[in-house]
Amino acid sequence: MSTYVSHPGSVVRYVDAPNLSISAAGTTFAYRDIGPRTGVPLILLNHWGAVLDNFDPPIVDGLATMHRVMAIDYRGIGASGGKAPVTVGEMAQDTIALIAALGFEKVDLLGFSLGGFVAQDIALKAPGLVRKLILTGTGPAGGKGIEKVGPVSWPLMIKGLLTLRDPKFYLFFTSTANGRRAAKAFLERLKERKSNRDKGATPVALLRQLKAIKSWGQQAPQDLGSLRIPVLIANGDNDIMVPTANSIDMARRIPGAQLVIYEDAGHGGIFQYYADFVPKALSFLDA
Repeated sequence: MSTYVSHPGSVVRYVDAPNLSISAAGTTFAYRDIGPRTGVPLILLNHWGAVLDNFDPPIVDGLATMHRVMAIDYRGIGASGGKAPVTVGEMAQDTIALIAALGFEKVDLLGFSLGGFVAQDIALKAPGLVRKLILTGTGPAGGKGIEKVGPVSWPLMIKGLLTLRDPKFYLFFTSTANGRRAAKAFLERLKERKSNRDKGATPVALLRQLKAIKSWGQQAPQDLGSLRIPVLIANGDNDIMVPTANSIDMARRIPGAQLVIYEDAGHGGIFQYYADFVPKALSFLDA
């Protein structure tokens, strides 16, 4: 794997980016915005319970070398107002409204986990809005095992409490030596921002988002074959949260989709292999 060094396209690194807000769909959404002000902006959509400080800094900075990158908090999460939606469809509609409020007519989307559900729904609901789509650690509506995210996660979240570790240490990475090293490094990166950090997700918001995830896993499959835009799919080969088989299934169903599966990696495969993922994502976006 090549050595990767981030040189952001803007003066501001993600860990130093100011917290911004904008009104859309009847509430106020928190976001951060870095990178050059040219070309199609890239909107980042993150995982269950994630706030602005849960976006991996070298990934955001790396993407911002060439693109304007905006990370957002969903409704009811972090510093965003309102109550967290209990369906992916509502999150998608919120994001569509937010993009309109920001004044963008065309965007690229990068969705991780829950964010990948939202990104798919946006691309299907508003096909003219999305230029390119990156789906990571995620799966389709009705996908294998998605409705079991709660039962899979709770024991490992309890283990995190008992071992004084962030649950992502167990949920996002394999238990191999490589996985454990990557987990420690990732969690340290998430602590790099020292001031003006986002608010953590509340227990109520976590439970409401979990309802949305379960509902996504139980709903009827969507027509992914109707997606006529470039799609890049990436995951680890041992994702226990959104089983890797879902990434393979999406790649099979979406015409022309590119698929990257990282070895000895879990749900957070793109964080473990960020030095490989960022150049692949940039190449995809710039093709």
